[in-house]
Amino acid sequence: MSSAWPLVITLLYVATAMLIGLRARAGRSMNSLEEWGVAGRSMGPVTLYLLIAAGSVSAYTFMGAPGWAYSKGVAVFYVAIYLAYLALVAWYFGPKVWQFGEQFGHVTQASAIADRYQSPALGALSALVMAVGSVAYAVLQTIGSAYILFVMSGGLIPVWLGVLLVLACIAVYLYASGQRAIGRTNAFQGVLMLVVAWAVGLWAIHSATGGLSFAGVFERIAAENPEFLTLPGAGGDMSFSFWTTSIIVSMFSFMPPVWTQWMSASSARTIRRSATWLPTYYVVILPMVVVGFIGIFSLPELARADTVVLEYAMQHLPVVLVGLLGAGTLAASMSSSEPFIHSVSLSVSKDVLQPLLKLSEGATAKLARLLILPIMFLVIAPLAIAEPGSLVMILLVGLGFASQVLPAFIGMFFWPRASRLGVMAGILGGFIVTVAFTTLWRHPLGIHAGFWGLMVNLPLFVLVSLVTPATREEVVERFFRISAPRGLTRLGKQVS
Repeated sequence: MSSAWPLVITLLYVATAMLIGLRARAGRSMNSLEEWGVAGRSMGPVTLYLLIAAGSVSAYTFMGAPGWAYSKGVAVFYVAIYLAYLALVAWYFGPKVWQFGEQFGHVTQASAIADRYQSPALGALSALVMAVGSVAYAVLQTIGSAYILFVMSGGLIPVWLGVLLVLACIAVYLYASGQRAIGRTNAFQGVLMLVVAWAVGLWAIHSATGGLSFAGVFERIAAENPEFLTLPGAGGDMSFSFWTTSIIVSMFSFMPPVWTQWMSASSARTIRRSATWLPTYYVVILPMVVVGFIGIFSLPELARADTVVLEYAMQHLPVVLVGLLGAGTLAASMSSSEPFIHSVSLSVSKDVLQPLLKLSEGATAKLARLLILPIMFLVIAPLAIAEPGSLVMILLVGLGFASQVLPAFIGMFFWPRASRLGVMAGILGGFIVTVAFTTLWRHPLGIHAGFWGLMVNLPLFVLVSLVTPATREEVVERFFRISAPRGLTRLGKQVS
């Protein structure tokens, strides 16, 4: 593509995002974890709605999910199940997590775990395991961002340079404004993504079929490539067992940024209102997935499935729309990488380094802001430049590790008898199995490595909890007054 407009529009988006992120600070001091970490618990329902929505709709909306539709077919619809589930989780658990933070002073997910089990060591372990999953997610988004700049510049900005540019941009406003920058930029990015996805999707459908109905695309797929409409898909590599266990692993991953978003709300009621609206945003993914299906018959020889939307746009759509697609895709990537980088820095500082080095709250807050730099440029950048595997597969591997912290949440919301040693044993056992089945024996019997980890993790958690001392009763009661299912203070004990 010879026109400079796509790159100009994309760079204008980057400049706008930086300006919004820097102005989000609005004169406030960021030298406290409460302010830099959770925006002083001040976000209203509309900002929170766009924050959660844009944060959960990432690069896979414009690249990964269409890529799976293009290469595997209907297996991609695991995303629809996962997003619907996220809204339910936010509606039920979000207000309870907000009350934990507001009443007990938590600013991270691992802080809540450490408090529930009265164990800083368990909090640190949870923070480190979650950091593995969070870094994988941030790497995924950074690869997507860099690739957009590579395509929009016609190859003038190589992937390695794109990685550094995007991370540098995020670093500036994340350091300056913390969670407030994430809230403001995600609100802008969320609106941009919704408009761009539907504009590009409808234009692509019209250019491919002459109409605006999704049905025309699927009727042609059914006639010419019916193997894309059933599992295991056209490549034969997406078995029902892997598809199903991937969904289960995704559903059991309570990622730390989501927890931080809930604690940034102005009230518990704000979270419930935002969660109720969330399904209205998740329709953003539908037109992009349909463009992936269009690629099956329009771009049959594509070398890299993740690029199907971009390739189709550059061949069939006006340059202005291609530029908006670049901006929208970059917005999707950045809106998701920001909260994951922020949460890793926040949690490692608060839950690992503060107890280890016995730092004050003020020193920990300064450390959290500075730590984003080595996380970005010494960990995420090298991994993103190496481009390890497909985007969705990176996401699933990350979720496989994150899901191993599940026992900590079972004990926090449902099972008072859960013990510190039981949770530790489960996490460690599950993590080791997930590592082995991700690197040495990849997904045995076609079952996701993270699911194998949970099959070892959960029995260990229950057995060790039953034979080791439980957490002090007053601590458990303090949590279960908030978290127990309605009508119960503890399981089996009715409210008097």
